Amino acid sequence: MESETTGAGVHIFGVRHLSPGGAQHLLSFLHEVEPTAVLIEGPSDATPEIRHVINMTTKPPIAILAFTEEVPVRTALWPLALYSPEYQAMRWAEQQGAYTAFIDLPSSVVIALQDIRTKSRDSAEQSEESEVNNADEKAPEEASLYDRVAELAGELDYDMYWERNFEHNTNKGAYQEAIISFSSQMRQISEENERHNNVIEYAHNTIREAYMRRQIQDTIAAGHQPDKIVVVCGAYHAAALVDLASGMSDEEIDALPSLNTKLTLMPYTYYKLSSLSGYGAGNLAPHYYQMMWERMMNDSLEDLPNHYLSTVARYLRNTGTHRSTAEIIEAVRLAESLAALHGGSAPTLRDLRDAALTLLGRGELSVIAEALARTDIGTAIGELAEGISQTPIQDDLNRQLKRLKLERYKTPVANDLELDLRENRRVSSEEAAYLDLNRSFLFHRLRLLGIDLVNIRASGQSSATWAENWVVKWSPEVEIQVVESTLLGETIEIASAYVLQQKLDGSSTIAEASALIRTAYECGMLHQMEAGRQTLQRLAVDTRDVVQIAASIHELSLLIQYGDGRRIDTKPLIPLLEQLFRRASLFLLDASQCNDEASGEMLKAMNILNQAAIEHSEEVDELLWVQELKHLSERDDCNPRLSGVACSILLERNAMTAQQCSEEVSRRLSPGIPAELGAGWFEGMSMRNRYVLLSRLSLWEQLNEYINSLDDEEFVRALVFLRRAFSTFEPREKTMIAELLGELWGVNTEQAAEILTGELKEAEAKMIEDLNEFDFGDI
Repeated sequence: MESETTGAGVHIFGVRHLSPGGAQHLLSFLHEVEPTAVLIEGPSDATPEIRHVINMTTKPPIAILAFTEEVPVRTALWPLALYSPEYQAMRWAEQQGAYTAFIDLPSSVVIALQDIRTKSRDSAEQSEESEVNNADEKAPEEASLYDRVAELAGELDYDMYWERNFEHNTNKGAYQEAIISFSSQMRQISEENERHNNVIEYAHNTIREAYMRRQIQDTIAAGHQPDKIVVVCGAYHAAALVDLASGMSDEEIDALPSLNTKLTLMPYTYYKLSSLSGYGAGNLAPHYYQMMWERMMNDSLEDLPNHYLSTVARYLRNTGTHRSTAEIIEAVRLAESLAALHGGSAPTLRDLRDAALTLLGRGELSVIAEALARTDIGTAIGELAEGISQTPIQDDLNRQLKRLKLERYKTPVANDLELDLRENRRVSSEEAAYLDLNRSFLFHRLRLLGIDLVNIRASGQSSATWAENWVVKWSPEVEIQVVESTLLGETIEIASAYVLQQKLDGSSTIAEASALIRTAYECGMLHQMEAGRQTLQRLAVDTRDVVQIAASIHELSLLIQYGDGRRIDTKPLIPLLEQLFRRASLFLLDASQCNDEASGEMLKAMNILNQAAIEHSEEVDELLWVQELKHLSERDDCNPRLSGVACSILLERNAMTAQQCSEEVSRRLSPGIPAELGAGWFEGMSMRNRYVLLSRLSLWEQLNEYINSLDDEEFVRALVFLRRAFSTFEPREKTMIAELLGELWGVNTEQAAEILTGELKEAEAKMIEDLNEFDFGDI
């Protein structure tokens, strides 16, 4: 809103934030008055930032960001667009050599009061919720004051009302009179409501206005004539600043709540400026209002409908939907007709959108939805000169982005980036040769810090450790996350190291510690890798959890094998791998005395351990591993599936002869052995080395004899295990088994295949679930 009134000779100019019309009238007023001081609603401690805001290389939209120096970090934002009246006032003052300053509460007080208001609001909401729960029915919600204004004016929404009555009002006198009247009435109504229903909000505005009056008084005391001072503020506050008699005293200023804060500038986006993002002071269409501002500046506002609808049509053409010039002309005429029906002199955004839907979209919103969004909101992102009013970690990130040639990815549009971590030997410098590797280090550090500039996704090269696929997308939230990380360290690397160390200090399991070693490796942080190694070694001393140990061995094995891919020496991890492997081998038997449900994780662990024994045969105690597998294969008090897997691994390693295997099969599948033990063992045995099994007819004969020896109930129980085992076989393997069993069972291949491959019945599935509780230790 905008109003112009005077108090004690001071000119008070009320504005609506993000109003091109308000900015145009304000510039005209400043040229007329030629003030020596321009005072602007904004955090008073941000006055030194004004010179950076209006720097020639600064490109709005931008925002002033305040943040607390202690965790949890709390923030406050003051966004500015090119067409913000406040921004244009700063530029005018700079060009004319006038003094300019912010006069609202300092950020330290703003955030402290923000905390108080949030706590009071939460408390009030809890009380209201309690009252609603105790009431018979919930009272209907009242329409907001702005909705009521739009309804009375016959408009569909408040933005439409505002644009038609103020943005398109080019008559200076009429504009000022309308804004004065409107803001006074709105304040009167809202103040009455706040006194009764929102005391906290009323008190907050009262404090702000008393502080701003004091700042105006101080400016007069500094030597500026009252009639040479222009105050630019939200129109709601304009009437309250007319009387300067009740400015805040020194004692009252000292009594204000306060938190330690710092200030910085940050790029912003038009989407975040829009009310669609939840920004309360925003407008519906920032890019549309920029188009309006540009036409105001070159005195061609009447061309705005043509330009808007042509832009929509151009987006449509770029995506393959052609619209003719004649259709654009008809759309302009329709928009003008809609405006005339509402008594307006020029189409509003709503009129233009309706015309675009009818003529360019031909009644289908989906056809023009993206084109409208790009034209209304836009994808603009602000820019700051290098080093301008940044926190150290912001500066460091910007330097890193520049060094790694990533500046063009600093955009609100998501971009895919594929990295090849291998050395590029076609370039001359080492920096260029490992550009993607260094990018990877930065990206992993950002992820560790919770900075959402990048997200990793699965690489198309499933087996390639040198390939990474990332999605890079900048947003204002990213900038805030970077600022919040300044409490952790002055650079991305230092902050990442701090977070990693904190996580290592809080690790309670070897799985956590080994995952953090992997993280340190991906971040290229050698010192933290060593700290992780020491943490893992300390935790491993007391653990007997073979599943967790195996998971850690898997992580270490990958790092040792592929560490060269990131130019990191992972040899110091080898002694730890040896130690963990030895512990896993020694506790294998104890861990295998588990139920059917737990055996699933143990099966994965055994596969990992066996693979590690193969890949690191020169480093780990492979003989100990084979010895413990033999013990497990012979034991009857361990989970039969795990004993069967142990036999299968020994066969693969040629550590069990054919005769020994035959004897074990005879023992495990002999009559009298309970179904869940015999069939369970066979299930484990069949999980590996299948071609050896399929080539041994004697094994299938023994299995057939065993099944024939079972009574009906035990046969059903055995069938559950057998069908589960066969479900993991490949189709061609199942066919071979069906041929073997068909001959042994006296049925044709199709019948045998149906038995092997059919879906488990509900009763059979329930039987498997019940067997999970079977305690093999009691056998």
